[in-house]
Amino acid sequence: MGTLDGKVALVSGSGRGIGREIALKLAREGARLVVNDLDAEPAEDTVRSIRTAGGQAVAVVGNVTDPDFGDRFVGAAIDSYGGLDIIVNNAGYTWDSVIQNMTDTQWDAIVDVHLKAPFRILRAAQPTISRLAKAEAATGRPTCRKVVNISSIAGLGGNAGQANYAAAKAGVTGLTKTLSKEWGRYNVTVNTVAFGLIGTRLTEHDGDRRIDIDGRSITVGISAGLREMSETMIPLGRVGTTEEAAGAVYLLCLPESDYVSGQTLVCSGGL
Repeated sequence: MGTLDGKVALVSGSGRGIGREIALKLAREGARLVVNDLDAEPAEDTVRSIRTAGGQAVAVVGNVTDPDFGDRFVGAAIDSYGGLDIIVNNAGYTWDSVIQNMTDTQWDAIVDVHLKAPFRILRAAQPTISRLAKAEAATGRPTCRKVVNISSIAGLGGNAGQANYAAAKAGVTGLTKTLSKEWGRYNVTVNTVAFGLIGTRLTEHDGDRRIDIDGRSITVGISAGLREMSETMIPLGRVGTTEEAAGAVYLLCLPESDYVSGQTLVCSGGL
C-alpha cells in the first residue's frame, strides 16, 4: 500500500529532471499520473517508466504556455481517471541576462512559463475541484487535495542576471498564498517548494549547453567556477539531487501535511 494510493496527480514538465523524479516518486507511492513535457519522447519515456513499474500514467504533450493547455491537462485527469487530487506546477526553464540587455521577449517568455501557466492550470482546475469538494462534503467524506507550486530561492532573495526568473518565482509565492485562502473552503492545501541549486541539465557546466524552446535556441547551465563557488556556500556542501528535490514536494502531498497551507518550503541544503 502506498501513501498516495488512488490519488490522481498532474505534474507539468515531468519528462525530464526534477519533474520526472516527482512523477516517479508520486507513482511509486500509488498515485495515478498525468505527465507533461514540451516534447513527446521524454513525456512518453516517463509514462513507460511508471507503467513498467506497475503504475498508471498518461501523457499530455505540449507547451504549458499554450492558452488551451490548462484545460487539456485537467481534462486528461478527468477523462483518464475520473478525478483530481494533486497538482504540481513544475515546468520551466531559465533565460538569463542582466536587465539592460534583457528583451521584452525574454521577460515575457519566463514570466509566462513560470507564473502565467500555473495560473491557467489552476484556473482550469477550479470547477472540477469545487464540484468534487461539494459532492464529498454532501456525503460526509471530504478529501484533502494538494497543490504544490515550484519556486526558487531566486524568488526569495533575487539573483543577478535573472530579473525575469526571480520576479516570476516571487509571483508564485503570491499566487500560492492567495490560492491557499481561496481554496481552503474546498479542503485544498496550496504550498510552494523553493529549490536551491539542484543538479539538472539547467545547472550543468559541460560547456555551451543549449535547449530549444518554441524554435529558440537558449543557452542554459552555469560555469564550473560559479558552480564550485555556489557549492562552498551551501551548508551541506553539495548540489542537491533531483530525487531529493522530489522528496520535498512529496512531503507536501502526504496526509501528514493536511494542515499545512500557504507556506514555502525551502529545499536548498541550508543555503
